[in-house]
Amino acid sequence: MSLKIKEFIEYMEELAPVNLKESYDNVGFLIGDREENIRKVLIALDATLEVIEESKSKGANLLITHHPLLFKKPSSITKDTLQGRKIIELIKNDINLYSSHTNLDSVKNGMNDTIMNMLGFNSYEIIDKNPIKENSGIGRIGNLEKEKTLGEMCDLVKKALDLKFIKVVGSMDKKIKRVAVINGSGEDFFERARLMGADLVITGDTSYHFVSDYREMGVSIMDIGHFSSEWPLFKHIGRGIEDYLKSKDESIEVFISEKNKEPYNVV
Repeated sequence: MSLKIKEFIEYMEELAPVNLKESYDNVGFLIGDREENIRKVLIALDATLEVIEESKSKGANLLITHHPLLFKKPSSITKDTLQGRKIIELIKNDINLYSSHTNLDSVKNGMNDTIMNMLGFNSYEIIDKNPIKENSGIGRIGNLEKEKTLGEMCDLVKKALDLKFIKVVGSMDKKIKRVAVINGSGEDFFERARLMGADLVITGDTSYHFVSDYREMGVSIMDIGHFSSEWPLFKHIGRGIEDYLKSKDESIEVFISEKNKEPYNVV
């Protein structure tokens, strides 16, 4: 029994429909041959050169990433650019590339829901609803069953996501009841979260002026890093993808990347 790339595409586009992506995004089957049989699969957050080398070393002919390699249509594909080198390496080594990004963030049981479940929320609302599909949209907001201090929330998040360091704005004694979570870059949704009553916003990318302003408005911000706000979730979703692949063809090998790394060093 074998599974073709085109059959996997059908599964992924049912799991996270492409039309749920944000307008700036580019998702789906980006490089490869739909008719090829899947043999080995590598799951990673980004298609870095290290990850592509890892795909080659493991013999993977399908690389699944959260962040797309092709955000914008390239004007040329040459080894003069980093993007060009990556595309050429993938094609030369017959590695197919599929990316599921903001559509996977948005959809029910996708990245946003996964992080809420990992943080222990049983019920929550969508911050920015997507009109295309029910129960989809960017960001989630919910109430804690029991009020916690900001310091206690830091401990909870670090434990749930296995993090050593986070950045946080606000007094550690501040009482937190209502929490908004936006994995990845969430600043576009801060104001909506504030208007929905968030005491704390947990996200992956912040800038000085944003967090300074929201501190003054009484909203605490927890910046856990872009990588840390997404890689634990994508690994979790990746295990579900592995279950699907194995159910269709037991011979398919699935690897979770060991080379996908946080780009920042803390010194």
